[in-house]
Amino acid sequence: MELLLAITIGIVVATSVYLMLDRNALRFLFGLVLLSNAVNLIIFAGGRLTAGAPPLIPEGAYAPVDVVANALPQALVLTAIVIGFGLLAFTLALVYRTFMTLGTVNSDEMRIAEPRDKRQLDESRLGMGKADPEHPATGQEAGI
Repeated sequence: MELLLAITIGIVVATSVYLMLDRNALRFLFGLVLLSNAVNLIIFAGGRLTAGAPPLIPEGAYAPVDVVANALPQALVLTAIVIGFGLLAFTLALVYRTFMTLGTVNSDEMRIAEPRDKRQLDESRLGMGKADPEHPATGQEAGI
C-alpha cells in the first residue's frame, strides 16, 4: 500500500511540475494545487498507514484500548487542506483580475511594466517624449 502511495505521489508531483512550467497562469495555479495535494499525501504517508481503529478513547479510559491510527498527521493534513483552499481562492481571484485587466493569462503577454518595442524603450529611458526614428538622438542630446 505504501509503495502504491509513493508511486502516486511521484506521478502527482511530476504532473504539478509540468503544469507549473507552463506560461499560462491558470495552469501554474493548477500545478500549485496539485503540488499541495502531493505534500498532503506525503504528510499522510509519514504518519504510517495503519489498519487501526479511529483514534477515539472510550469513556472512562485513559488511553486507547486497541491499535489506533495516528491523529497528528490527519490533523495536519486537514489544516493544510483548509489553507490550500484559501490559497486557491485568493490566487484564482488574482488570476481572474489579471485576465480582466490585461485580457490574457499568458505570462509572456503580461508586459505592463515593460515596453513592447525599442522606441518605447528609448522614450522611457530618455524622457524626451516621442522618439523620431528618422533623427535618432545622440548621446549629448539625450544627456548621456
